[in-house]
Amino acid sequence: MGGQISVDKSVQVVIVGGGFGGIEAARKLKCWGVPFILVDMRDAFHHNVAALRAAVQSGFAKKTFISFSKTFGGSFRQGLVVGIDLEKQHVLLNDGELCYSHLILATGSDGPFPGKFDRPMDMQSAIQTYEDMVEEVEKSPRIVIVGGGSAGVEMAAEVKTKYPNKEVTLIHSKVALADAEVLPRVRQEVKESLLKEGVHLLLSQKVENLQSLTLNKFKENMIVKTDKGTEIVTDMVILCTGIKVNSAAYSGAFSDKLASNGALQVNEYLQVKGYDNIYAIGDCADVNEPKMAYHAGLHADVAVTNIVNSLTQKPLKTYTPGSLTFLISLGRCDGVGQISDCYVGHLLVTIVKSRDLFISQSWRKMNQCMPC
Repeated sequence: MGGQISVDKSVQVVIVGGGFGGIEAARKLKCWGVPFILVDMRDAFHHNVAALRAAVQSGFAKKTFISFSKTFGGSFRQGLVVGIDLEKQHVLLNDGELCYSHLILATGSDGPFPGKFDRPMDMQSAIQTYEDMVEEVEKSPRIVIVGGGSAGVEMAAEVKTKYPNKEVTLIHSKVALADAEVLPRVRQEVKESLLKEGVHLLLSQKVENLQSLTLNKFKENMIVKTDKGTEIVTDMVILCTGIKVNSAAYSGAFSDKLASNGALQVNEYLQVKGYDNIYAIGDCADVNEPKMAYHAGLHADVAVTNIVNSLTQKPLKTYTPGSLTFLISLGRCDGVGQISDCYVGHLLVTIVKSRDLFISQSWRKMNQCMPC
């Protein structure tokens, strides 16, 4: 990255969303000296890659929340974005508004707790919410996890790693575990690893009485029923399904630019189609690739580069979806994955991801010291 650039007072970039893409965009704009405001409903970045471990290991949650204001100072604004006025170029908040010359939408995805934490809550309260979950897990001898994508698989492995003697059942509506984009060999290795750890697998079955079940709380002798007639008696149910693009902030303004999943249609420069000063990055960008924190960071680099290039009359940078990198943590001491079409074995994934879950990397990027 080059040195800082000079801009006039009319330039202000507003970044909506402080997830992996949002903080990377903010960091890069800060390095370039481009004025920006990062807006998020929370007061801290949530390193949700490690959220599932925070739900089972006491004292871990404090490592997954990192203060925005300590890193970005006055360039951070806590607030809930309720809309966008495209004509006036204003971002509308629940308690005010912000004007922008350029806009980066990085609203991410919503999903069930504990994998996601989508509530407007202060950092200490959020940490306590995970600590409360740890206590509920500890009390529960039998746990059912609903959903066998990457989140459900990692949740089951985290529980079994911490509590080998608990009875853990994973219910998945499909035949194969993990995400559809992953190599068959990787999905098979995931299955074998979970079985080796003693996880009971109910595949090709859907829970049909989810609405009547208490989630994330210890409750003795709950009965989980599936569409195949299976009944499981459990003491806790954890939901790891239902991830969806968080489009609430922009759906009104861009109703004609939405893909079927709520993501924004973008061009090769990651500009929202029809707007050369508005970018969408991360999960809310309709790009043909898996929704991953790694890709959000790549998007942020392209979006910021293009804002800088537009201000300095240079050609814009295109974004081309890269090779698939998919690493699945199976507790602290195991994991498996792939890079492009190549299988990556257990030891390497354990070293690269499972031990740390990239937490130290986020603390370094935020220029703060991780608590012990």
